[in-house]
Amino acid sequence: MSWERKNIAAMQGYISGEQPDDPSILKLNTNENPYPPAPAIEEMLQRFSSEVLRKYPPPNADEFREIAATLHDVESGNIIATRGGDELLRLMITTFVDPGEMIGTTQPTYSLYPVLAQIQNCPITHVPLTADWKPPESFSDQLNDADVKLTLLVNPNAPSGVLVEVEQIEQIARSLNGILLLDEAYVDFADNSYDAIPLIEELDNLVILRTLSKAYSLAGLRLGYGIGPEHLIRPMIEKTRDSYNLDWISQKIASIALEEQGYANQTWLRVIQERDALRTELLKLGFLVPNSQTNFLLATVPKTHTAESIYVELKQRNILVRFFDQVGLSDKLRITIGTAEQNHKLITELSSILISQ
Repeated sequence: MSWERKNIAAMQGYISGEQPDDPSILKLNTNENPYPPAPAIEEMLQRFSSEVLRKYPPPNADEFREIAATLHDVESGNIIATRGGDELLRLMITTFVDPGEMIGTTQPTYSLYPVLAQIQNCPITHVPLTADWKPPESFSDQLNDADVKLTLLVNPNAPSGVLVEVEQIEQIARSLNGILLLDEAYVDFADNSYDAIPLIEELDNLVILRTLSKAYSLAGLRLGYGIGPEHLIRPMIEKTRDSYNLDWISQKIASIALEEQGYANQTWLRVIQERDALRTELLKLGFLVPNSQTNFLLATVPKTHTAESIYVELKQRNILVRFFDQVGLSDKLRITIGTAEQNHKLITELSSILISQ
Protein backbone atom coordinates (compact mmCIF):
# COMPACT_ATOMS: atom_id res chain seq x y z
CA MET A 1 0.00 0.00 0.00
CA SER A 2 1.27 3.44 -0.91
CA TRP A 3 0.73 6.35 1.45
CA GLU A 4 1.90 8.93 -1.08
CA ARG A 5 -0.51 11.53 -2.39
CA LYS A 6 -1.66 10.56 -5.86
CA ASN A 7 0.22 13.39 -7.57
CA ILE A 8 3.43 12.46 -5.73
CA ALA A 9 3.10 8.78 -6.63
CA ALA A 10 2.62 9.70 -10.29
CA MET A 11 5.57 12.09 -10.61
CA GLN A 12 9.30 11.73 -11.14
CA GLY A 13 11.69 13.57 -8.86
CA TYR A 14 14.42 16.00 -9.84
CA ILE A 15 17.59 14.33 -11.11
CA SER A 16 20.70 16.17 -9.98
CA GLY A 17 23.93 16.28 -11.94
CA GLU A 18 26.41 13.55 -11.07
CA GLN A 19 28.57 14.26 -8.00
CA PRO A 20 31.54 11.86 -8.06
CA ASP A 21 33.67 11.18 -4.99
CA ASP A 22 36.85 10.75 -7.05
CA PRO A 23 38.77 14.08 -6.97
CA SER A 24 40.64 13.15 -10.16
CA ILE A 25 37.44 13.49 -12.20
CA LEU A 26 37.08 16.83 -13.99
CA LYS A 27 33.61 18.11 -13.08
CA LEU A 28 32.16 20.36 -15.77
CA ASN A 29 28.55 19.25 -15.34
CA THR A 30 26.85 21.19 -12.53
CA ASN A 31 27.88 24.82 -13.10
CA GLU A 32 30.01 25.20 -10.00
CA ASN A 33 32.55 28.02 -9.82
CA PRO A 34 36.09 26.69 -10.46
CA TYR A 35 37.65 29.26 -8.12
CA PRO A 36 37.58 29.19 -4.29
CA PRO A 37 35.37 31.36 -2.08
CA ALA A 38 36.69 34.65 -0.71
CA PRO A 39 39.74 34.23 1.59
CA ALA A 40 37.88 36.11 4.33
CA ILE A 41 35.53 33.13 4.59
CA GLU A 42 38.42 30.78 5.33
CA GLU A 43 39.69 33.22 7.95
CA MET A 44 36.28 33.29 9.64
CA LEU A 45 36.10 29.49 9.72
CA GLN A 46 39.53 29.28 11.35
CA ARG A 47 38.29 31.55 14.14
CA PHE A 48 34.99 29.67 14.45
CA SER A 49 33.85 28.61 17.92
CA SER A 50 31.33 25.80 18.21
CA GLU A 51 29.77 27.58 21.19
CA VAL A 52 27.54 29.57 18.82
CA LEU A 53 25.91 26.32 17.67
CA ARG A 54 24.38 25.78 21.10
CA LYS A 55 21.70 28.38 20.36
CA TYR A 56 19.29 28.77 17.49
CA PRO A 57 20.42 31.12 14.71
CA PRO A 58 18.80 34.50 13.97
CA PRO A 59 15.41 33.46 12.55
CA ASN A 60 15.21 36.03 9.76
CA ALA A 61 18.91 36.33 8.82
CA ASP A 62 18.64 40.07 9.48
CA GLU A 63 22.39 40.79 9.17
CA PHE A 64 22.55 39.10 5.78
CA ARG A 65 19.37 40.83 4.62
CA GLU A 66 20.79 44.24 5.57
CA ILE A 67 23.99 43.54 3.63
CA ALA A 68 22.06 42.31 0.60
CA ALA A 69 19.75 45.32 0.75
CA THR A 70 22.71 47.71 0.80
CA LEU A 71 24.34 45.88 -2.10
CA HIS A 72 21.21 46.15 -4.25
CA ASP A 73 20.07 49.58 -3.03
CA VAL A 74 16.76 48.34 -1.61
CA GLU A 75 15.29 48.01 1.89
CA SER A 76 15.84 44.92 4.05
CA GLY A 77 12.07 44.38 3.88
CA ASN A 78 12.57 43.69 0.17
CA ILE A 79 14.86 40.72 0.93
CA ILE A 80 14.17 37.14 2.01
CA ALA A 81 17.05 34.73 2.72
CA THR A 82 16.49 31.09 1.75
CA ARG A 83 18.21 27.68 1.63
CA GLY A 84 19.52 28.13 -1.86
CA GLY A 85 17.46 29.62 -4.63
CA ASP A 86 15.43 26.41 -4.75
CA GLU A 87 13.74 27.14 -1.42
CA LEU A 88 12.57 30.48 -2.79
CA LEU A 89 11.04 28.69 -5.79
CA ARG A 90 9.15 26.37 -3.46
CA LEU A 91 8.03 29.27 -1.25
CA MET A 92 6.73 31.24 -4.23
CA ILE A 93 4.63 28.26 -5.30
CA THR A 94 3.29 27.26 -1.88
CA THR A 95 2.59 30.86 -0.84
CA PHE A 96 0.91 32.18 -3.97
CA VAL A 97 -0.37 29.24 -6.04
CA ASP A 98 -3.28 27.06 -4.95
CA PRO A 99 -3.24 23.37 -5.94
CA GLY A 100 -4.78 23.14 -9.38
CA GLU A 101 -3.78 26.65 -10.45
CA MET A 102 -1.50 27.01 -13.45
CA ILE A 103 2.25 27.66 -13.39
CA GLY A 104 4.01 28.88 -16.54
CA THR A 105 7.56 28.76 -17.86
CA THR A 106 9.57 28.36 -21.05
CA GLN A 107 10.68 25.27 -22.94
CA PRO A 108 13.48 24.44 -22.26
CA THR A 109 14.12 25.73 -18.75
CA TYR A 110 15.44 24.70 -15.32
CA SER A 111 14.21 21.14 -14.88
CA LEU A 112 13.28 21.63 -11.21
CA TYR A 113 10.37 23.92 -12.13
CA PRO A 114 7.95 21.19 -13.29
CA VAL A 115 8.92 19.01 -10.32
CA LEU A 116 7.98 21.73 -7.84
CA ALA A 117 4.74 22.35 -9.74
CA GLN A 118 3.84 18.66 -9.50
CA ILE A 119 4.56 18.59 -5.75
CA GLN A 120 1.98 21.38 -5.31
CA ASN A 121 -0.36 19.49 -7.68
CA CYS A 122 -0.31 22.35 -10.16
CA PRO A 123 -0.41 21.94 -13.93
CA ILE A 124 2.38 23.67 -15.83
CA THR A 125 2.34 25.23 -19.28
CA HIS A 126 5.53 25.59 -21.33
CA VAL A 127 6.00 28.25 -24.00
CA PRO A 128 8.75 27.29 -26.48
CA LEU A 129 11.66 29.69 -26.81
CA THR A 130 12.47 31.18 -30.19
CA ALA A 131 15.39 29.96 -32.30
CA ASP A 132 17.63 32.51 -30.54
CA TRP A 133 16.65 31.12 -27.11
CA LYS A 134 14.40 33.99 -26.04
CA PRO A 135 10.71 34.16 -25.09
CA PRO A 136 8.49 34.94 -28.09
CA GLU A 137 6.65 38.26 -28.34
CA SER A 138 3.45 36.39 -27.51
CA PHE A 139 4.92 34.92 -24.30
CA SER A 140 2.74 36.87 -21.86
CA ASP A 141 -0.37 36.47 -24.01
CA GLN A 142 0.05 32.70 -24.15
CA LEU A 143 0.46 32.49 -20.38
CA ASN A 144 -2.49 34.79 -19.73
CA ASP A 145 -4.64 32.70 -22.07
CA ALA A 146 -3.68 29.65 -19.98
CA ASP A 147 -4.69 31.52 -16.79
CA VAL A 148 -1.19 31.24 -15.32
CA LYS A 149 -0.89 32.39 -11.69
CA LEU A 150 2.93 32.25 -11.41
CA THR A 151 5.53 32.42 -14.18
CA LEU A 152 9.05 31.08 -13.59
CA LEU A 153 11.58 32.63 -15.97
CA VAL A 154 15.31 31.97 -15.69
CA ASN A 155 17.49 34.78 -17.06
CA PRO A 156 20.13 34.28 -18.32
CA ASN A 157 18.43 31.20 -19.65
CA ALA A 158 19.34 27.70 -18.57
CA PRO A 159 20.43 25.68 -20.39
CA SER A 160 21.38 28.04 -23.26
CA GLY A 161 23.04 30.87 -21.32
CA VAL A 162 21.30 33.51 -23.45
CA LEU A 163 20.32 36.77 -21.73
CA VAL A 164 16.97 38.52 -22.22
CA GLU A 165 17.33 42.30 -21.97
CA VAL A 166 15.71 44.26 -19.14
CA GLU A 167 13.29 45.97 -21.53
CA GLN A 168 11.74 42.63 -22.52
CA ILE A 169 11.62 41.49 -18.89
CA GLU A 170 9.71 44.65 -17.98
CA GLN A 171 7.32 44.17 -20.88
CA ILE A 172 6.65 40.57 -19.84
CA ALA A 173 6.05 41.49 -16.19
CA ARG A 174 3.72 44.37 -17.06
CA SER A 175 1.72 42.18 -19.45
CA LEU A 176 1.28 39.17 -17.17
CA ASN A 177 -1.90 38.80 -15.14
CA GLY A 178 0.00 36.83 -12.49
CA ILE A 179 3.32 36.98 -10.64
CA LEU A 180 6.72 36.75 -12.34
CA LEU A 181 9.60 35.01 -10.56
CA LEU A 182 12.76 36.08 -12.38
CA ASP A 183 15.44 33.47 -11.67
CA GLU A 184 18.79 35.27 -11.92
CA ALA A 185 20.98 32.43 -10.66
CA TYR A 186 23.64 33.20 -13.28
CA VAL A 187 23.26 36.95 -13.69
CA ASP A 188 26.61 37.86 -12.11
CA PHE A 189 28.32 36.47 -15.21
CA ALA A 190 26.21 38.65 -17.53
CA ASP A 191 26.80 42.00 -19.20
CA ASN A 192 27.29 44.73 -16.59
CA SER A 193 24.64 46.90 -18.25
CA TYR A 194 21.89 44.43 -17.25
CA ASP A 195 20.06 45.29 -14.01
CA ALA A 196 16.45 44.28 -13.40
CA ILE A 197 16.36 45.06 -9.67
CA PRO A 198 15.07 48.66 -10.09
CA LEU A 199 11.94 47.13 -11.63
CA ILE A 200 10.71 45.93 -8.23
CA GLU A 201 10.01 49.56 -7.29
CA GLU A 202 7.74 49.93 -10.33
CA LEU A 203 6.10 46.50 -10.55
CA ASP A 204 3.98 44.85 -7.86
CA ASN A 205 4.19 41.35 -9.38
CA LEU A 206 7.96 40.78 -9.68
CA VAL A 207 10.30 38.79 -7.42
CA ILE A 208 13.96 38.27 -8.37
CA LEU A 209 15.90 35.19 -7.29
CA ARG A 210 19.62 35.30 -6.51
CA THR A 211 21.95 32.55 -5.27
CA LEU A 212 25.45 32.35 -3.83
CA SER A 213 26.03 28.91 -5.34
CA LYS A 214 27.49 30.00 -8.67
CA ALA A 215 29.01 33.47 -8.52
CA TYR A 216 30.28 33.25 -4.93
CA SER A 217 31.67 29.68 -5.12
CA LEU A 218 29.32 28.48 -2.36
CA ALA A 219 27.29 25.68 -3.98
CA GLY A 220 28.00 23.52 -0.93
CA LEU A 221 26.52 26.12 1.42
CA ARG A 222 22.95 26.30 0.06
CA LEU A 223 22.01 29.95 0.45
CA GLY A 224 19.99 32.14 -1.87
CA TYR A 225 17.71 35.11 -1.55
CA GLY A 226 14.76 36.85 -3.10
CA ILE A 227 14.31 40.54 -3.89
CA GLY A 228 10.82 41.92 -4.32
CA PRO A 229 8.09 44.26 -3.08
CA GLU A 230 7.32 43.86 0.62
CA HIS A 231 3.77 42.64 0.03
CA LEU A 232 5.23 39.57 -1.72
CA ILE A 233 8.26 39.07 0.53
CA ARG A 234 6.53 39.47 3.91
CA PRO A 235 4.09 36.52 3.73
CA MET A 236 6.92 34.17 2.81
CA ILE A 237 9.00 35.31 5.80
CA GLU A 238 6.14 35.42 8.31
CA LYS A 239 3.94 32.53 7.19
CA THR A 240 5.37 29.90 4.83
CA ARG A 241 9.13 29.84 5.39
CA ASP A 242 10.51 27.12 7.67
CA SER A 243 11.46 28.20 11.18
CA TYR A 244 15.21 28.88 11.47
CA ASN A 245 15.65 27.97 7.82
CA LEU A 246 19.30 29.12 7.75
CA ASP A 247 21.93 27.92 10.20
CA TRP A 248 24.38 30.29 11.88
CA ILE A 249 27.39 29.27 9.77
CA SER A 250 25.51 29.77 6.50
CA GLN A 251 24.37 33.23 7.53
CA LYS A 252 27.88 34.32 8.53
CA ILE A 253 29.58 32.94 5.42
CA ALA A 254 26.95 34.42 3.11
CA SER A 255 27.26 37.83 4.76
CA ILE A 256 31.03 37.81 4.28
CA ALA A 257 30.68 36.68 0.67
CA LEU A 258 28.44 39.62 -0.22
CA GLU A 259 30.76 42.05 1.55
CA GLU A 260 33.77 40.79 -0.43
CA GLN A 261 32.57 42.27 -3.74
CA GLY A 262 36.08 43.08 -4.93
CA TYR A 263 37.11 39.44 -4.76
CA ALA A 264 33.82 38.27 -6.26
CA ASN A 265 34.14 40.61 -9.24
CA GLN A 266 37.65 39.36 -9.95
CA THR A 267 36.33 35.80 -9.97
CA TRP A 268 33.49 36.68 -12.34
CA LEU A 269 35.91 38.36 -14.73
CA ARG A 270 38.12 35.27 -14.81
CA VAL A 271 35.12 33.04 -15.53
CA ILE A 272 33.94 35.36 -18.30
CA GLN A 273 37.39 35.41 -19.91
CA GLU A 274 37.63 31.62 -19.80
CA ARG A 275 34.06 31.28 -21.09
CA ASP A 276 34.76 33.38 -24.14
CA ALA A 277 38.04 31.59 -24.81
CA LEU A 278 36.40 28.16 -24.49
CA ARG A 279 33.59 29.18 -26.82
CA THR A 280 36.15 30.20 -29.45
CA GLU A 281 37.87 26.81 -29.21
CA LEU A 282 34.58 24.91 -29.42
CA LEU A 283 33.58 26.86 -32.52
CA LYS A 284 36.91 25.89 -34.11
CA LEU A 285 36.05 22.23 -33.51
CA GLY A 286 32.73 22.60 -35.33
CA PHE A 287 30.38 22.99 -32.38
CA LEU A 288 27.57 25.55 -32.55
CA VAL A 289 27.57 27.64 -29.37
CA PRO A 290 25.24 30.57 -28.60
CA ASN A 291 26.72 33.62 -26.91
CA SER A 292 26.43 32.74 -23.22
CA GLN A 293 26.08 35.21 -20.36
CA THR A 294 26.56 32.52 -17.70
CA ASN A 295 29.31 30.25 -16.39
CA PHE A 296 28.44 27.50 -18.86
CA LEU A 297 28.10 26.91 -22.60
CA LEU A 298 25.48 24.93 -24.52
CA ALA A 299 27.29 23.31 -27.43
CA THR A 300 25.52 21.64 -30.35
CA VAL A 301 27.80 18.83 -31.48
CA PRO A 302 28.98 18.46 -35.11
CA LYS A 303 26.51 16.54 -37.27
CA THR A 304 29.07 13.77 -37.74
CA HIS A 305 28.70 12.83 -34.07
CA THR A 306 26.05 12.42 -31.40
CA ALA A 307 26.01 14.32 -28.14
CA GLU A 308 25.42 11.14 -26.18
CA SER A 309 28.44 9.36 -27.66
CA ILE A 310 30.72 12.32 -26.92
CA TYR A 311 29.29 12.56 -23.40
CA VAL A 312 30.00 8.86 -22.79
CA GLU A 313 33.50 9.08 -24.22
CA LEU A 314 34.35 12.12 -22.11
CA LYS A 315 33.08 10.29 -19.03
CA GLN A 316 35.35 7.37 -19.83
CA ARG A 317 38.19 9.89 -19.89
CA ASN A 318 37.20 11.22 -16.43
CA ILE A 319 35.51 14.39 -17.69
CA LEU A 320 31.88 15.04 -16.78
CA VAL A 321 29.64 17.36 -18.82
CA ARG A 322 25.82 17.44 -18.92
CA PHE A 323 23.76 15.58 -21.51
CA PHE A 324 19.99 16.09 -21.67
CA ASP A 325 18.10 13.29 -23.41
CA GLN A 326 15.08 15.41 -24.29
CA VAL A 327 13.51 17.07 -27.31
CA GLY A 328 15.49 20.09 -28.51
CA LEU A 329 18.56 19.27 -26.42
CA SER A 330 19.59 15.73 -27.36
CA ASP A 331 22.20 17.00 -29.86
CA LYS A 332 23.80 19.30 -27.29
CA LEU A 333 26.15 19.24 -24.32
CA ARG A 334 26.13 21.74 -21.48
CA ILE A 335 29.66 22.50 -20.36
CA THR A 336 30.56 24.32 -17.14
CA ILE A 337 33.41 26.82 -17.44
CA GLY A 338 36.52 25.59 -15.66
CA THR A 339 39.96 27.06 -15.14
CA ALA A 340 42.22 27.65 -18.15
CA GLU A 341 43.97 24.37 -17.39
CA GLN A 342 40.71 22.44 -17.10
CA ASN A 343 39.29 23.94 -20.27
CA HIS A 344 42.48 23.10 -22.15
CA LYS A 345 42.18 19.48 -21.02
CA LEU A 346 38.56 19.39 -22.22
CA ILE A 347 39.44 20.77 -25.65
CA THR A 348 42.35 18.33 -25.99
CA GLU A 349 40.11 15.37 -25.25
CA LEU A 350 37.29 16.63 -27.46
CA SER A 351 39.72 17.04 -30.36
CA SER A 352 40.88 13.46 -29.85
CA ILE A 353 37.31 12.14 -29.70
CA LEU A 354 36.21 13.95 -32.85
CA ILE A 355 39.15 12.53 -34.77
CA SER A 356 38.78 8.97 -33.50
CA GLN A 357 35.01 8.50 -33.76
